[in-house]
Amino acid sequence: MSASQLQRVVTEIADELRTRTDRGTVASYIPELARVDAKSFGLAVIDRDGNAAVAGDADEPFSIQSISKVFTLTLALGKAGDRLWKRVGREPSGTAFNSIVQLEYEKGIPRNPFINAGAIAVTDLILSGHQPKEALGEILRFMRFLADDHSIGIDEAVAASEQRTGYRNFALANYMKSYGVLENPVDFTLGVYFHHCAIAMSCRQLAMAGRFLARSGRNPATGHAVVPPERAKRINAIMLMCGHYDGSGEFAYRVGLPGKSGVGGGILAIAPGTASIAVWSPGLDVTGNSRLGQLALELLSKRMGWSIFG
Repeated sequence: MSASQLQRVVTEIADELRTRTDRGTVASYIPELARVDAKSFGLAVIDRDGNAAVAGDADEPFSIQSISKVFTLTLALGKAGDRLWKRVGREPSGTAFNSIVQLEYEKGIPRNPFINAGAIAVTDLILSGHQPKEALGEILRFMRFLADDHSIGIDEAVAASEQRTGYRNFALANYMKSYGVLENPVDFTLGVYFHHCAIAMSCRQLAMAGRFLARSGRNPATGHAVVPPERAKRINAIMLMCGHYDGSGEFAYRVGLPGKSGVGGGILAIAPGTASIAVWSPGLDVTGNSRLGQLALELLSKRMGWSIFG
């Protein structure tokens, strides 16, 4: 499909969803996120040739929240390789993203790197041997490099809001610390975690950052490998199985693409070999995933024939 045809499909989907009233509920447990306009909607697709098709609020920055976990997982695998899997599993959780029940049952080992406990363990690995500011700087530089945009930054108000109200995350981290899963002081690890979740990006920037996962681990802007092809496949596999918490099966069923959501209303989705996609609509469903974002990706996947299941 040509770039103009792709743009037409993206525009049509945005127009169809603009009038929808069943937008879900904006996250309120992080006070700064509760201020976001529920009517916002953006969609951006970067195809394998670098063409961008965008619609709506595709250039408005938003808090990417748990979508950052895709990129911290990539960094951690670069540092530790398969040793990472001694500290975190690779199985779907089937429970809420901030569940402590499962963590207790499994003796402090998080089920996967995309639930909160797993991402905290991944952050702790990145932090080891560094000061928190150094670790956070490494994450931010990586995001800017992938998106080819040095303007990307952290929403400090959101980070502070999370730090003030993140009691469940403190509980998860302290529980893992009691089992020796975390090596660094809990305050340091959570400080880095809250800040990388508070990175602000637009749909266009996020779709740019995800390109390497659509291109067998290569950054198409440079032609250089970000990760080996096998690792890109595995990251995509974990996104498919675990990227939407206890809504991951439904997302795979409806959309058929690897994806990672965030409670800021964003979703990064990958059509392997074809495109990197980012959508943003702040209203969430009961599992904490963007309601209209999922619908937009379902429509896009069907119309473009991008489901990995054929």
